[in-house]
Amino acid sequence: MPGLKVKKGDLVEVRTGKDRGKQGRVLEARPRENKVVVENLNLAKRHPPAPIRDASRMGGPSIIPGGIIERPLPLHVSNVMVVCPVCKKPTRVGYRINETKDGPHKVRVCKNEGCGQEIDS
Repeated sequence: MPGLKVKKGDLVEVRTGKDRGKQGRVLEARPRENKVVVENLNLAKRHPPAPIRDASRMGGPSIIPGGIIERPLPLHVSNVMVVCPVCKKPTRVGYRINETKDGPHKVRVCKNEGCGQEIDS
């Protein structure tokens, strides 16, 4: 199974669904599920139970409040497109092998006509 062409930190645009046309950063990529979590998109309201005590590793226990929390849910990777940092348009992702002094290096490139710039910086 090939890996995802979308990585954590990429700017993506949602192509379908209730958030169509909106852009956001990828917070988490889940290649086994073919899903990505995008910041402030595909939000769902969750109702956690009353305040709970969370014993964190750093310092003493902290209290996580109850109430209604909006959090982003995963989107299928086929419903998002990477936004090219050069031409600022949603694009399909291609690959190019660059030769460096350390050997060959695979980089992602924009497939928009007339652009072809590297997406990875």
